[in-house]
Amino acid sequence: MSLVCAISNEVPEHPCVSPVSNQVFERRLIEKYIAENGADPINGQPLSEEQLIDIKVSHPIRPKAPSATSIPAILKSLQDEWDAVMLHSFTLRQQLQTTRQELSHALYQHDAACRVIARLTKEVTAAREALATLKPQAGLVAPQAAPASQPAAVGAGGEAMEVSEQVGMTPEIIQKLQDKATVLTTERKKRGKTVPEELVRAEDLSKYRQVASHAGLHSASVPGILSLDLCPSDTNKVLTGGADKNVVVFDRREEQIVATLKGHTKKVSSVIYHPAQSVVFSASPDSTIRVWSVTGGNCVQVIRAHEAGVTGLSLHATGDYLLSSSEDQYWAFSDIQTGRVLTKVTDETAGCALTCAQFHPDGLIFGTGTADSQIKIWDLKERTNVANFPGHSGPVTAIAFSENGYYLATGAQDSSLKLWDLRKLKNFKTITLDNNYEVKSLVFDQSGTYLAVGGSDIRVYICKQWSEVLNFSDHSGLVTGVAFGEHAQFLASTGMDRSLKFYSL
Repeated sequence: MSLVCAISNEVPEHPCVSPVSNQVFERRLIEKYIAENGADPINGQPLSEEQLIDIKVSHPIRPKAPSATSIPAILKSLQDEWDAVMLHSFTLRQQLQTTRQELSHALYQHDAACRVIARLTKEVTAAREALATLKPQAGLVAPQAAPASQPAAVGAGGEAMEVSEQVGMTPEIIQKLQDKATVLTTERKKRGKTVPEELVRAEDLSKYRQVASHAGLHSASVPGILSLDLCPSDTNKVLTGGADKNVVVFDRREEQIVATLKGHTKKVSSVIYHPAQSVVFSASPDSTIRVWSVTGGNCVQVIRAHEAGVTGLSLHATGDYLLSSSEDQYWAFSDIQTGRVLTKVTDETAGCALTCAQFHPDGLIFGTGTADSQIKIWDLKERTNVANFPGHSGPVTAIAFSENGYYLATGAQDSSLKLWDLRKLKNFKTITLDNNYEVKSLVFDQSGTYLAVGGSDIRVYICKQWSEVLNFSDHSGLVTGVAFGEHAQFLASTGMDRSLKFYSL
């Protein structure tokens, strides 16, 4: 059996053993190591030359000491260099092993820290959502709500949502709706057919071009803005709902985000800006309607009116009630202050999901679109279906009433735009759009002079003539929302390309 030096991994000339580690070494190498470090090279324990134990083996005849000028002297010098290299290599190997162990430990600690951070982030998000839900129940935002009259499950269960006089439309509420409708009708008659002097003329509107584009409002990881609304009292305040589950309030004049509202668990499909209060509303396929405070940046009310995704949202002219439509085939009328669902109705003969909803300007009737291409007109006070408009051949995607209350514009997945006369209850104009054109948004301006269509592109029509005065294709994705600024002085749009765009002179 041959002996091998633990430092040089070669057969030693003068083998010796360390009693500390029981390893065999070349005597000259271990003596140099002890002289430099005073320790055993294997386990690092103290070691002196006196402790080394020679191993007796048969040696060849040793050569005589070479002279400094001979070849053996050169070989001796090379041997010394080799010994130094071996010692240095051994030290490096030990350092490498130590570094590997330290790196492995550090990576393990980093992985554990990442898991802890992810768990804490999830817990914080859950706590925030729970807080947003509990605040209304604690009475923080609805001091006038009467707990005794609150239904057992506010919009969460079918039994609590049946139409009943106790929870439903009280005479006081009906009278309030009637009084508001009378005031609105009187005001509209006073205005007559006069057009505001500040309204942009058609020839100027046709010259509109894109003047601003903002793509950073919503997350890029789940791209797409699905809904848009402008504050009626200040159209520079813009409200958007995104596929990233967030609601964003944007100031057009300052060109900055005012608030990002988080709480929905699915995409935000509808948004509304309150005309008189710093409050906004949003609806989502997560079956909830949320009421948000813009100044506080938090959810102040969760209305659970439906058992399936909410598809449409419209605010009553009083500013106190919300109309909502859902895939559960029901429309609901809710009080935004208390979160109570006042009434919830479905057309049992149709048995079809509702796709959109919109109040008439007077607030006593409203329209809903269905997945089977029907437009239904409802009487809010009687909660009955008073008229139906068939004619489309695909699910209705958008409806809009004109400001004078005479016309209803509807769009569906049949690449057409239909206009209905509510006095004669008939379709008087059908605008056939390009093949495979998708209509996603319809809106009249505040004077009822122009109608904007958003979908595969943006088109603006002048009412009565129903001729196209403007066409934009600036969005790289589907247009999901269009809205007019005050007196049509600008046009806003959102799309699946995640951008909010403004058009003006």
